[in-house]
Amino acid sequence: MMKKASSKRKNIGRKLVKFFLTAYAIFTAFLFLFPTVVTIANSFMTQKEINANYGAMISNFDKNETKKTFISDKLNLKLIPDKVSLEQYKTVLFKSSDYLMKFWNSVILVVPIVLFQIIVASLAAYSFARYRGKLKELLFFLYVILMLMPYQVTLVPNYIVADKLGILDTRLSIILPGIFAPFSVFLLAKVMRRIPASFIEAAKLDGAGEIQIFTQICLPLSKSAIFSVSLLLFIDYWNMVEQPLIMLSDTDYHPLSVFLSKINTGDVGLAFAVAVIYMIPTLLMFFYGEDYLVEGIAYSGGIKG
Repeated sequence: MMKKASSKRKNIGRKLVKFFLTAYAIFTAFLFLFPTVVTIANSFMTQKEINANYGAMISNFDKNETKKTFISDKLNLKLIPDKVSLEQYKTVLFKSSDYLMKFWNSVILVVPIVLFQIIVASLAAYSFARYRGKLKELLFFLYVILMLMPYQVTLVPNYIVADKLGILDTRLSIILPGIFAPFSVFLLAKVMRRIPASFIEAAKLDGAGEIQIFTQICLPLSKSAIFSVSLLLFIDYWNMVEQPLIMLSDTDYHPLSVFLSKINTGDVGLAFAVAVIYMIPTLLMFFYGEDYLVEGIAYSGGIKG
């Protein structure tokens, strides 16, 4: 009887722990998702309803050009619009070319960076994984040091190099440094070093060359890690702000990440709609490759040296 009572208490304790952990997970997920849900819901509200709920949360100027910021005393946070309106999206997609132009600026900057950085990083990572030596270990160590440095540290050298190359105030001043960033090299090298040497030796016995080993063994086995790195790179450069502000003096080349903050000074409703459109590429990549992302993170988590 005592054993049964003890077992019953343990089962109750496990259920309570499971209940509290589940409740904590739901609460944490709600906190993370709440800003996104609010943004999406408010993007379908009319400007009149947004102003009524949140007040005029924009900067205004009086006749003397004195800046005044005012917010309504009463905040009415709503997740369901009184009247669903697509006017904000119509304005963004059809009536104003500025928003779409900035969106495509982001695409033109980010896609080449992600694509070519993965190509360069894969080749460099294969070299670090296949061939060891003091010189290459030193070079790999320098990659790690550069990766740990914040972008602001390398901003001045990048600016000087771009100026000397004559590509300052062009998209290349952002794309070239992005292509040769060390972050993805470090991660992919760690993943490729974990590939069993027996696979490569078997391929060599079958007469495979370095190109075949790289394309038919290393790349397929690193597919999940490559997608994970690609997604992280896309998110990082999709949200970049400092690089365009410093490297591009012409605002026509600025991406939507820079332009998004300026929308708030004009129309709060449009800001919500543009923010939703801005989130779509990242969300699509995540939903499409969620399995690859989880597998890549799990695979990288067990990497040693």
